[in-house]
Amino acid sequence: MSPGFLALLQPDQVETTFKEPSYFVPLIIGSLALGAVVWLIAAVMGFARARAFGASTRWFSFAAVSMLLYHLQFLLLGFGFILRDIQLSLTILSFFNFFAILAGACTIMGFVRLTSPR
Repeated sequence: MSPGFLALLQPDQVETTFKEPSYFVPLIIGSLALGAVVWLIAAVMGFARARAFGASTRWFSFAAVSMLLYHLQFLLLGFGFILRDIQLSLTILSFFNFFAILAGACTIMGFVRLTSPR
């Protein structure tokens, strides 16, 4: 772990004041919740239609599930910050982009598996 990154995690010696906008917390929580619901709907609809539309739909559904897990990872990260558990937060941050990368790989496979429209 780099000393510079660990220095960022330490509390400041100088007290700084910051007033967050009133819309900040509801907007963040609302967008994460809405994103998780939309990805859940996409995953359920994709798996339901995978038999009719083929393997590419199944891969797109796997990508939707990966993005749903990506949103849930934000929730776990928030719990780590609320509990002030630095080990939990760093563990989650270590795998932060894993589900986004996995979703991208599944999407690529979905496009590869698309059949010719003719």
